Amino acid sequence: MSYHLPHILLVVLAALTIWSGTAPHDVQVWWAEMSSVFLLVGALVSTFRQFRFSNTAYVCMGLWCGLQIVGAHYTFELVPFGAITDLFGFERNHYDRVAHFAVGMGGIAIAELLWKRRLVNGVSTAASFSLVFVLALAGLWELVEWIYAEIDGGSAGQAFLGSQGDVWDAHKDMLLDTLGGALAALIFYLQNRKVQLR
Repeated sequence: MSYHLPHILLVVLAALTIWSGTAPHDVQVWWAEMSSVFLLVGALVSTFRQFRFSNTAYVCMGLWCGLQIVGAHYTFELVPFGAITDLFGFERNHYDRVAHFAVGMGGIAIAELLWKRRLVNGVSTAASFSLVFVLALAGLWELVEWIYAEIDGGSAGQAFLGSQGDVWDAHKDMLLDTLGGALAALIFYLQNRKVQLR
């Protein structure tokens, strides 16, 4: 099953995308949110024969894609996440924060790419650079959200931004990206510290 896991994830994500694209809450927001999923999955499919990530990396990337696809259907603010919100007494829907943590977890793929392609020396260096990449990606994404909201100037821009009235939303999102990235870097390091590249 391990060899076929990427194929299984692709089928699951395709089915989820069909569901998500069927009568989404806001079509414009759906396309904006899904663009990153289409880019990532397209890149992974087109390079699959040249470079194979670990199943751990595929699961991490698949988890983020799944969360993003669901968020695109409802908009992140409106995802039915009430049970968690009520359980912890939150005043806002934190589904987007879970997705940001998952973005950071995808950093394990960056570490694998750097290390297996011998772009860096050592597992710890690959893990460190993957965290730096996650930090840069998090900052870039927050800029993209802000620019999109400014250009749109309407409800779609606000839905894509998803701040829900929190003036520190971008900072908190980046923190969750970073925490996910740190966990991914640690997992990568622990899995590979004793492995020697031939």
